[in-house]
Amino acid sequence: MEPDRVLLVEDAEAIRAAVESALTGAGHRVLGLPDGDRLERCLAEFRPDLVVLDVMLPGRDGFELLKVVRRSTTAGVLLLTARDAVDDRLRGFGEGADDYVTKPFVLAELVARVEAVLRRLGRARPVVEVGDLLIDVESGVVRRAGVPVELTATELKLLTFLANRRDRVVGKAQLLTGVWGYDDYAANLVEVHISALRRKLEANGPRLLHTVRGLGYVLRDGDA
Repeated sequence: MEPDRVLLVEDAEAIRAAVESALTGAGHRVLGLPDGDRLERCLAEFRPDLVVLDVMLPGRDGFELLKVVRRSTTAGVLLLTARDAVDDRLRGFGEGADDYVTKPFVLAELVARVEAVLRRLGRARPVVEVGDLLIDVESGVVRRAGVPVELTATELKLLTFLANRRDRVVGKAQLLTGVWGYDDYAANLVEVHISALRRKLEANGPRLLHTVRGLGYVLRDGDA
């Protein structure tokens, strides 16, 4: 299945790079822009499922760009800004925004809000399958060969993150950013949760979650 496409318009380079990395790590295809000068062209060519707009942009601000998006596409819109006044939020929703996130924010929360909007719009895949493993993202139900697998909220998020990248090696740093929203390196945190998740999955079938020494982890149907 083709990944969801997210168009990000954010003038602060550091924020734009961090959000791009987090959303890409979460399995989305991301195109980042520093302003709205090329918005119309990118809407037509990139065809985003969701547009993340910073409100305080040089030139046309996020509210003006929101109108352009609404005239041109059916994409979801999430406003991203330091403004937290009620009037600004109401204006954004009144003009068609689907969600509103204020700065500063945790990357993991932003990713979760993006994916929540995509689900509401029917664009995010609600069920993920890897071999005999089935993950119902909406209900949080996981089954292995038809047998329910009881997971904690973090284990479910970790498993879903890996399942959305099945057959691809995912590094510890990428997991920390995508699952926990951490920028600092904390290898032990990942290892503890991977170990617990692996034990639960293997209680009902052969190994699906493999370690690739020196690189990270991969969820795949078949032997390492």
